[in-house]
Amino acid sequence: AHVRGVALLALAEANVPIGEYSPMEVKTSVVGYGRAEKEQVQQMVRIILGIKNKELKLDESDALAIAICHAHSYSVNKILKDK
Repeated sequence: AHVRGVALLALAEANVPIGEYSPMEVKTSVVGYGRAEKEQVQQMVRIILGIKNKELKLDESDALAIAICHAHSYSVNKILKDK
């Protein structure tokens, strides 16, 4: 918890935007269902990113799912901000 706090402080001081998402938000963004299983998230990550010939570990697909969620969130927020 302390390391996380230091990292968040450093990002805030550098004016780097921070995105935080709950597991349910990530799953909803990627799968469309907030209570999806890890394997469902993994499969959708593979489909969304067009990954066919590489084995994805669950940790890797989780990280990519967070990135996809952030990209969706950023896009929506930018659209709303520009209106």
